[in-house]
Amino acid sequence: MNKFYDKKTVIVTGGSRGIGAEISKKFAENNCNIIINYLSDDISANKLKEEIISKYQVDVLLLKHDISDEDSVKSIINEIKEKYGSIDYLINNAGIAIDSTIEDKTVKNFKRILDVNLIGTFLMCKYVGELMNKQRYGSIVNISSTNAIDSFYPYSMDYDASKSGVISLTHNFANLYAPNIRVNCVCPGWVNTDAIKEMDEEQIDSECKHILLGRFAEPNEIAEAVYFAANSKYLNDSILKIDGGRC
Repeated sequence: MNKFYDKKTVIVTGGSRGIGAEISKKFAENNCNIIINYLSDDISANKLKEEIISKYQVDVLLLKHDISDEDSVKSIINEIKEKYGSIDYLINNAGIAIDSTIEDKTVKNFKRILDVNLIGTFLMCKYVGELMNKQRYGSIVNISSTNAIDSFYPYSMDYDASKSGVISLTHNFANLYAPNIRVNCVCPGWVNTDAIKEMDEEQIDSECKHILLGRFAEPNEIAEAVYFAANSKYLNDSILKIDGGRC
């Protein structure tokens, strides 16, 4: 048995950068072993692993798998079982967006967005959920977006559709897995990550006028909401908007 067996364990998909990295650090801060799954950025993943180990003295396992591929997800489960035996939390954070005009949108790109954002979330909920059901406990938090609720952007209609599907999956898995596993969803609005670097000041100012708090969220503020949702004992099948009060 791993020497960190007495700690709870969380897997964060897309956990090496941005919101995912802050979620990983938030759980590490609260004495959890961290499993970070990522797709391509080895440098960011290894840098985050070193930071977490040095600051929090928890175990960190890096996994490099495409969550839209069923065999890859099964490999994730096997590696979790081999090292830890069980899993307490699943945070489905991995997601991509390919914004473009309707003229430039392609079926290929649309399918890729659905594969990662929606199919990937489905596969992780399915196979991690099977493991959690055998344990008779667990908590799942899916990351959707306010784009799925009330802030629609035609350039992002493929992303919006995928994130709407994540909300639907949340409701269905919450009903399927109750009462042993809680399944909730966090929907961030605008967040200061690499994804907004291409926005100019005029665009940012325009969006902030529609936010009661007058600013975009910081990644760690989303991580706090995710940690709350994962650990609130009577929160289930809930959709939490974290948008600073969009109006």
